[in-house]
Amino acid sequence: MVVAPPGSFTMGAPAGEEERENWPAERRGYAAPQHSVTIRHKLAIAKFDVTRDEYAQFVAETNRPDPDRCDTLDASGGFIATKGNWHSPGFPQTGRDPVVCVSWDDAQAYVAWLSAKTGHVYRLPTEAEWEYAARAGTTTARYFSDNPAEFCRHTNVGDLAYFEQHPGDSGVNRACRDGYAFTSPAGRFPPNPFGLYDMLGDVMNWNEDCTNPSYSGAPTDGSAWRSGDCGRHVVRGGSWDMDLRGARSANRRGPPAAHRDTTLGFRVARTL
Repeated sequence: MVVAPPGSFTMGAPAGEEERENWPAERRGYAAPQHSVTIRHKLAIAKFDVTRDEYAQFVAETNRPDPDRCDTLDASGGFIATKGNWHSPGFPQTGRDPVVCVSWDDAQAYVAWLSAKTGHVYRLPTEAEWEYAARAGTTTARYFSDNPAEFCRHTNVGDLAYFEQHPGDSGVNRACRDGYAFTSPAGRFPPNPFGLYDMLGDVMNWNEDCTNPSYSGAPTDGSAWRSGDCGRHVVRGGSWDMDLRGARSANRRGPPAAHRDTTLGFRVARTL
């Protein structure tokens, strides 16, 4: 765990950032309006995404049954339903790779198990905590370079290695090669200024919050937004398949709580 210092930041995407310029009109306000958030509590957030080995221990100790569906990507980069699961996602992984094919409900079961096992209260990060930790004091779209040719030094996204396995996906970064067509082991790329790894790549992270279509009425104290569409929950960060727009500190989506796919994982947090 990394302890993030209390502080304030501006949450959301400014006008001119990729999402607000390039997404369809109905989604341009999704990461807006920008608003000030103050994190007054002492936040500890996991240095890495939860790995396959860590999740396997949880499954073994709780006898959690395997799910019977996990969406994965076809050659064109579109999601298709398969009978995959967290230990058979359809591509090779090591025990240090982030676990995928986990739903928000799975992640909640994991943090409940971890809390009982350790005697400390673990949870998913709130959306505001996640963005605060991802930005780590930066105000640019990414905590690293915005140059497409530099992306592969910093994160695992949809690059040339990905394109070779998904040749029908036109929305890839052809400027560099990060060496991974699918997920990469935790910590293979440099951390952000807070010392957190893979915040903008590898897998997206489930957050605690319910989904809302904009930030109008969002909490400003770092707490979870527990109203809105609570059948869906926020996921943040980029993933191994995403184009450049996805690897941004402000990028957000809101899939159903029961949804599982090969780009979704999670990391844990604690209030100290």
